[in-house]
Amino acid sequence: MATTRQSYPIEFKGGLITNMSPLQQGINAPGSARTLRNFEPSVKGGYRRIEGYSKYNNTIIPPYGQPVVHGGSQGTTTALVLGNIHKSPEVGDTLTIAGVSGTYTIASGGVTFDTTNNRVTLTLTTAKASQPANAVAVTFTSTVTDHLITGVGVFIDNVVVSRNADLFKVASSSMVHANVPDYGTVLVNGASESGTTLAVDGLTAPPQVGDVFKIAGIDLVYTVTADATVSSGGSDLAINPALAASPANNAVITFLSTARDGLVTKTRMARFNFSGSEKMAIVDGINIPAIYDGNTFTRLDAGPTDIIGAEFTVSFKNHLFFGNSDILAFTAPYTDNDFTAAAGSGTISVGASITGLVVFREQLIIFTESSIVQLVGNTIGDFQLKPITLDIGCVDKDTIQEIGGDVMFLGPDGLRLLSATDRIGDFGLAVVSKTIQSEFSNFLSSNTSFSSVVIREKSQYRIFGYNTNTTKENAKGILGTQFSGQGGAEMAWAELRGIRAYTSSGRFFQNAETIVFANEDGYLYQMEDGNSFDGTSIKTTLATPYTPINDAGIRKTFYKANLFTDPQGSVSFDMSLKLDFDQKGSVQPANIVFDNNTGEVAFYGAASYGSTAVFSNKLLTLFDTQLIGSGFTASIQFESDSTDPPFSLDAVTLEFGINTRR
Repeated sequence: MATTRQSYPIEFKGGLITNMSPLQQGINAPGSARTLRNFEPSVKGGYRRIEGYSKYNNTIIPPYGQPVVHGGSQGTTTALVLGNIHKSPEVGDTLTIAGVSGTYTIASGGVTFDTTNNRVTLTLTTAKASQPANAVAVTFTSTVTDHLITGVGVFIDNVVVSRNADLFKVASSSMVHANVPDYGTVLVNGASESGTTLAVDGLTAPPQVGDVFKIAGIDLVYTVTADATVSSGGSDLAINPALAASPANNAVITFLSTARDGLVTKTRMARFNFSGSEKMAIVDGINIPAIYDGNTFTRLDAGPTDIIGAEFTVSFKNHLFFGNSDILAFTAPYTDNDFTAAAGSGTISVGASITGLVVFREQLIIFTESSIVQLVGNTIGDFQLKPITLDIGCVDKDTIQEIGGDVMFLGPDGLRLLSATDRIGDFGLAVVSKTIQSEFSNFLSSNTSFSSVVIREKSQYRIFGYNTNTTKENAKGILGTQFSGQGGAEMAWAELRGIRAYTSSGRFFQNAETIVFANEDGYLYQMEDGNSFDGTSIKTTLATPYTPINDAGIRKTFYKANLFTDPQGSVSFDMSLKLDFDQKGSVQPANIVFDNNTGEVAFYGAASYGSTAVFSNKLLTLFDTQLIGSGFTASIQFESDSTDPPFSLDAVTLEFGINTRR
């Protein structure tokens, strides 16, 4: 027989925990979670449903760069020749041609790709509606094979995006091809030219093999077939094909692209500012590194062979550093293209293959798979390598992030903070993800690639897994919120589900934070934007541990719940009471719907159990509801599947009566 009613408050805090037994967790951390999906432990208290994401730009990032029609005399046949294309399209791809109506599909057997000259001959399933003009744009509207966006970098008020061999500067409503060389105002030098050599002047830098250009008044687009030598601004360019006609003297030459190998796995970027103007250094593990200032793209062709194929780049002590295998190569001070030793450039061997670079507290931290070292000093004259630990390293290149006065990275045993690893070495005490170790191990084993970002306003670290065999809905990530002060290691964790990120980047700039990511679908997405996953509802689950409520041997009858919330708008979600570990045969109460839309106020005793309570025009922060059910342990579970605004769950008080002992 139930006696006097009692209340049991549960403050939602502690995050996801998977390294405790169910009852142990319920006793020691009743406000933690055994499931916490698409909720974030908030520095403002409670668990908050995460923000959504939306397209940063509604236009797909071009998969094959910016191809153009190669020749203006192609008629209305099914044949189409394109230039300025650095990767072969495929049968079944669809495209449009500027100035020609319709969408066209590549026919079976209809692809002949010329890698050397960046050209492709296509056969279409239908004839062109009209003859296209020379050098007009061709846009691929769909591709049979997905093409990964391999890198994103937030840059000033836009984003630099890498896909296959090309880079684009993407704003919210515009997109510009980035890897277009600037060689000055280049003009044809002399009349009556013919063949496969073209005399030009006005050069400020030498064109390179694979560069593509067009000539005013001349049919076809042309590829540079040999690195040029410039003297007094002039050069004789080796080109393919032969000139279609003799261009006029001083005819304008417009470069369309510079050559890049498209077999890139990851592109990484680093911002720097040596002269009052921000620039971006770009590396991808294959190509020559490049510098982009938002307008001009410059390959570091004059750099040493040590930087070709560099995977990492960072600005440190006014030098630009490049990490390639076990070598650190760096420019002279305050330059991004001076690699002369006399000016202060140099190379350093770190003794093992580099897996990441980060600047932290006046040090350059260098990660390998089995060690962490620091570079201290200011110039080549006093640069020194000092070990942090020789027993553990970083196993994934894209998990390194500075957060809360420390550096997070993925070690072989989980996520670590640099300060703890420095103090404790290779002991597991330095692992900050140990409270979710089982979940984290599953996360690591189910993904083949990772990326990460920091959301500074929320003191939050996010790591995303990527697997080609995983659907967008099931794409996994892990979120950690840091709650302690600077240098602290206290993290509260949660699962992310539905954010498919192969590459990601973030930046806090001018009091605004921009977080972006991308995958193989070709779009650039902005995180922390909107109430949905680009129009799809956000599915959430919060389940507290099974708490014995003071005594696991006494049955409790539950009567009422008081739920404290902080909604950002009209929201609806379900709550259910799970009793006695939800074991087979145990009777479980029905779900309760909480809804703060407009309507009449519902009072305890006036609204029936299981009904939907609605409220007047002020958003409700306290929900009262009747409960039905009895058990020895109880868990509270919340679920939502909506495009509602975010809401926080702060605390709940359970009202119950005591029954007999077990």
